[in-house]
Amino acid sequence: MSAPILRESDNCWKIVPATRLKFLIDGAAYFAALADALEQARESIMIVGWDFDSRIHLKPTPSEDLGTILNSLAARRPDLHIHILVWDFAMIFALERETWPFFAPSWRRHPRVHFHMDGNHPVGASHHSKIVVIDDALAFVGGLDLARGRWDTPEHRGRDPRRTDLNGAFLPPHHDVQMCVAGDVAVALGQLARERWRRATGKFPRARRPTGCHRWPKSLSPDLSNIGIAIARTEPKQGARSALHEIEKLFQAAIASAQHWIYIENQYVTSAVIGDALAKRLSEPEGPEVIIVTSQASRGWLESATMDVLRARLVKRLCAADHHRRMRIYRPVVGEELDGVMSVHAKLLIVDNRLVRVGSANLSNRSMGFDTECDLAFESHGQEVIERAIADFRNALVAEHLGAGREQVAGLLEETNSLVETIHTLQKTHERTLALVDCEVPAWLDQMIPESAIVDPESPVAPEKLVDEFVLSEENGSASRALLRGLIIVVTLGALAAAWRWTALGSLVDLDTIATSAASLRDAGTAPLWVIGAFLLAGITSFPVTVLILAIAYTFDAWLAITSSLLGCIASAILLYAIGHRLGRKTVVQFAGRRLNRINRLIAKHGVLAVAAVRMLPVAPYSLVNLAAGAVQVPFPDFVFGTLLGMAPGVVGITVLESQLEQTIERPSVATIAILVGTLLFLLLGVFAFRRWFSSRHTAERFQAPRVRSAAETT
Repeated sequence: MSAPILRESDNCWKIVPATRLKFLIDGAAYFAALADALEQARESIMIVGWDFDSRIHLKPTPSEDLGTILNSLAARRPDLHIHILVWDFAMIFALERETWPFFAPSWRRHPRVHFHMDGNHPVGASHHSKIVVIDDALAFVGGLDLARGRWDTPEHRGRDPRRTDLNGAFLPPHHDVQMCVAGDVAVALGQLARERWRRATGKFPRARRPTGCHRWPKSLSPDLSNIGIAIARTEPKQGARSALHEIEKLFQAAIASAQHWIYIENQYVTSAVIGDALAKRLSEPEGPEVIIVTSQASRGWLESATMDVLRARLVKRLCAADHHRRMRIYRPVVGEELDGVMSVHAKLLIVDNRLVRVGSANLSNRSMGFDTECDLAFESHGQEVIERAIADFRNALVAEHLGAGREQVAGLLEETNSLVETIHTLQKTHERTLALVDCEVPAWLDQMIPESAIVDPESPVAPEKLVDEFVLSEENGSASRALLRGLIIVVTLGALAAAWRWTALGSLVDLDTIATSAASLRDAGTAPLWVIGAFLLAGITSFPVTVLILAIAYTFDAWLAITSSLLGCIASAILLYAIGHRLGRKTVVQFAGRRLNRINRLIAKHGVLAVAAVRMLPVAPYSLVNLAAGAVQVPFPDFVFGTLLGMAPGVVGITVLESQLEQTIERPSVATIAILVGTLLFLLLGVFAFRRWFSSRHTAERFQAPRVRSAAETT
């Protein structure tokens, strides 16, 4: 028998017994099973996620939304406590999220439904795990968050009326995988979830597992029973806590052990370390076949312009190593209407009939070392019943994508002993199929995108490095890369504003109340004063300033919106600066975090333009930067002028591009398109000129410093 792949305290945290296990393919299966399981909860529900939306429905038939279900459960079960821990997301995702979960005006959250947004992580990282634990008896782990756009069936119908947004708009097909487990493994996952809650809140929820507790959903028939399940994690280094790279090591060990097939489904294919492991196997004369199923392109223009470029680089390297033509990278095709639109969000690895890994980790650098991730895995140890279950699972996935039966896939695979040949044969006989992914990107785009250490980092990146990378000396990159970074800074907010206004995203951000109130002031002479007051209130309450700028750009004429928003930003910044100055350094650092001290040391060193850089980059929340700047007494003129320089591109970008995009979409013509392109180029050149100016100033300062010291030494 081969040596075990899974090793405790190495490529997994621990291996724990599970009494039952079930593979849940696609969101409909997971949500239905979860709905049944929630009804059985008596004392504890722990939900940990990257995203969460209380407005979703677990079943497509008329039913209560998730928030109502959880509140009702808490009301009906006097001993039940529900803890929901969700990543305190970056502002770039604001238009895709429920703005204020559990705070809809029509009802209040039950006192035993505890909700917390977790921002306790290094700058730029995220909490990406997706875990639900019920009474420490049953757990779900995989790639599916309890959020919009995740529900779908294996049929992935093009316009499924059950798969719609909150406003009734059709959502694209979405493929994902979750694993349901029961037994001691659920106890361990509950422990992990409670530790996450403790780190985020300082409180450790009491473990709640009644004696003889069984919570297995009656609707589920287990795929396996009495099997050891490994829990593997990724956690970045933070403070005194060491980094955990269990998932990365698990991928490496599993790939190295493969004899026949490596089957991967994943949202991204950008990890350098996993790329090295795959390239090594592909170069071997008798190595395994490698099948990767992914989306044709990443969702959204920003990810397409970054992650897809990194994928193209890695795939090029893999193709160079694939001397024996054993690798295929496919995308599911579900019909002509939605050719290439289907989102592959699963994060799974199957090696031969020997090992399965399902979890939250993408094949990206950040999932291997930067974000918080949780995966489950098990191996067969030569047991026929487990090998058969693994084969059935893989065959079911391949069959789904090809519109075939799993028995048909199994028969062909046994006949050909080749996944590549099996898929190739079935491609010819079904409308639903797997088509090769075109991973090429334009050469000019490839040249502009910076290295993966910035776009897809393997470990935490200090705020100072981000600022250096984007705005410091010319030695850090070419002019073309600087121009693209300007594009990312300026256009992101404008593109999101346009998407919110003209697509289904509009239903996700409840700006109607803000816009309606502001509209009544549009013609009033006091409108700027009301806008400034709104910014002051937003700063004190940490309301997202970007959302407020969006509402103002939507409501007022361009120049009034720009002027009012900039004055509001500066006024809010000054108010919080004054509060921070009054509170003092020690008090602010206690809740703002020591990382903001490092940012402010950078500001003290580089002055106005470093303040502007911190404003442009998402290295810390707007309100906290203002408080911390006052607490450490950043020079006031530098702070105000730097805030103006840093906020202006975003404010102008939202307002001007929103207005011009509206004209272009409503009255498309050569003139409107030309003006839109000209406006964009003007903004980009402005950012580029800003960078060049700061580079020359920074270089001059470096060369002046030795001369000053020399003069002092001669006196």
